Amino acid sequence: MDNPFGPAGTANYVLLTTYKKDGTPVATPVWAALDDAKLYVWTETAAWKVRRVRRNPEVTLQPCSVSGKPHGEIVRGTARVLDEQGSDRTRQLIKRKYSIMGWLIVTGSVLRRGRKGTIGIEITAAPA
Repeated sequence: MDNPFGPAGTANYVLLTTYKKDGTPVATPVWAALDDAKLYVWTETAAWKVRRVRRNPEVTLQPCSVSGKPHGEIVRGTARVLDEQGSDRTRQLIKRKYSIMGWLIVTGSVLRRGRKGTIGIEITAAPA
């Protein structure tokens, strides 16, 4: 499997940094799954990071702890918010990578919020 993200592509938690209108960075630890040389993130549809990605697709990624403490190299990328079919695929990737915990969290979220309550974000690594 091609991994242009280095350690961020295989980390259990990834610090996803998006940017406000004024350029201020906002970092959030997220689950992410690598597939076909792209990284897929699953989040709530109404999350601010989704709005920021729609406005400015430039992001950075870095492996981190569950609490968001970064470690390792920073990788630049371009993100895009996925449609319903892409979001379904992202849910499946997260379930596969995070095993029983991923299945429980994703399935519980779909039951509670419905399929439109969460959304996928696809990230392509910037050329080195």
